[in-house]
Amino acid sequence: MGECSSMNDGPATKRDASFPRTRWSVILAAGATDSAQARDALDALCAAYWRPLYGFVRLNGYTRHDAEDLTQAFLADFIRRDSVRAADRAKGRFRSYLLGALKHFLGDRRARAGARKRGGGVPHVSWDTAAAEAELAAEPATGEAPDRAFDRQWARALLDRVLGRLDCEYREAGKGPLLEQLRGCLVTGGPAADYAAAAEALGMSHGAVKVAVHRLRKRYRAILREEVALTVDEPADVDSEIAYLFSAMSG
Repeated sequence: MGECSSMNDGPATKRDASFPRTRWSVILAAGATDSAQARDALDALCAAYWRPLYGFVRLNGYTRHDAEDLTQAFLADFIRRDSVRAADRAKGRFRSYLLGALKHFLGDRRARAGARKRGGGVPHVSWDTAAAEAELAAEPATGEAPDRAFDRQWARALLDRVLGRLDCEYREAGKGPLLEQLRGCLVTGGPAADYAAAAEALGMSHGAVKVAVHRLRKRYRAILREEVALTVDEPADVDSEIAYLFSAMSG
């Protein structure tokens, strides 16, 4: 899963309790006040979700090289110019707003694409286009709208963050082997045979494994809700956003 830095914050390596939550309030604050902390939070969110943006550009017919340039340029433009100030909070979900901003950017791509070189000056974005291309190649050939594929890739990126945070928490607590044994039980709960095998491998009782799975799934759900809450305006929207993203992943 990579290094266990703070995956939910900005560039700091340790969690800072004063670091603002990247929700619409923080996004709008970034546009209104140009707060360094708000900007860092926005940087982190964009860096986390570059793959759905890149995938959307590719699915709109651009080459890999052009998609890299355009995605980097879009993120630089979005973060450092007036896109945040123009944010419409009524849209509710950062996912929807970011996609709309990308569509607008691509519509004006000739004027904007030449403004920046490859890399776009966006900090903290680690490109892994090989993985992104593999993900695109695995997309079903259904002729669906790129918007739907974007939502599916957004959901996958979000779950990657959730699992990455979970992995880091367990490893830092010295429970990495426990997570590896129980990972398959994470979503489905796993059949009794899986519990028995995990108990034998870990030297735990069957009952202790059941408790560990319960705790693991509870923490997974909590992190999932935290990550989704970063991208919606109201807490009441979290459940509907989770339901929509899981439906997008199912096809």
